[in-house]
Amino acid sequence: MLREDSHPYDRLTPDSVLSSLESVGWLPDGRLLALNSYENRVYQVGIEGGQPVVAKFYRPDRWMDAAILEEHQFALELAAAEVPVVAPLTSIGANDGTTLFEHDDFRFAVFERRGGRWPDLGTRDEREWMGRFIGRLHAVGRRRRFVERPAMSIDRLGHDSREWLLESDFIPEHMIEAYDSVSADLLAAVERQFDLAGSVATLRIHGDCHPGNVLWTDAGPHFVDLDDCMNGPAIQDLWMLLSGNRREMGEQMGHFLSGYTQFADFDFTELHLLEALRSLRIMHYAAWLARRWDDPAFPRAFPWFAEVRYWERHVLDLREQLAALDEGPLLIE
Repeated sequence: MLREDSHPYDRLTPDSVLSSLESVGWLPDGRLLALNSYENRVYQVGIEGGQPVVAKFYRPDRWMDAAILEEHQFALELAAAEVPVVAPLTSIGANDGTTLFEHDDFRFAVFERRGGRWPDLGTRDEREWMGRFIGRLHAVGRRRRFVERPAMSIDRLGHDSREWLLESDFIPEHMIEAYDSVSADLLAAVERQFDLAGSVATLRIHGDCHPGNVLWTDAGPHFVDLDDCMNGPAIQDLWMLLSGNRREMGEQMGHFLSGYTQFADFDFTELHLLEALRSLRIMHYAAWLARRWDDPAFPRAFPWFAEVRYWERHVLDLREQLAALDEGPLLIE
């Protein structure tokens, strides 16, 4: 099978990054720092006489313009509601509200630089604070739905990932039968959990809300990127913040929801989805790495993905998820 997006950034040189900023009114001073990003390319750019900005160059052919603009509009809507996110900037001297630009066939956006550290979330106070933050985000997210951006679904994250990997040459031959069997069983179990949860409401969510995507300062948490925002259930923006055994996760979720429910309602039937969503993420992550493998950044960052032991561990993870799905919903403490 052909892998997607082969060498999409070969033409994105330092000169083209700087000229892109110049094309929309910024005056770079030559300082350029590549930031940690794989799906897109993100750079901190020094500006003459001002603070550095962050330029995000979108992966070609991943999103239509309308989907990117929905991401931008969501960020601007959150910022207007005083939810701490970093919204895209318009071009220097322009007054037309444009936030998505194009130069040398690359689409890009510019953001204020914001710092911070990964959240620790080791105390009840920090978890409740984080819960309030996500509750405020979801209160805005419930006002309307995305039209152009994707929705979370078992088909997109689970079945499509499984089929793509089975048709690719990534799974070692001696592991194909095991992966085929356990992944089919797991998706059937995931579907049962969605059936148990019933008709769960969906809303605009961050979509990839794990601690690595949150920055914390003395003023609290904030997001700097909404690249994976989508329509989905509220619990998707909560479960990835949990860690430890089931008792510990139940206690942590109680703290998050204590803050969350100060700003937004939570449907507790969504707890049926927690391990189901974890299962979908595990499957989707493996397929994402495979789809991006011809981008040189991926073999450098994830060399273990090409090793047999990765797939042995991956199949074991799927089997462990089958067992976790049999344990029932998380008990909140």
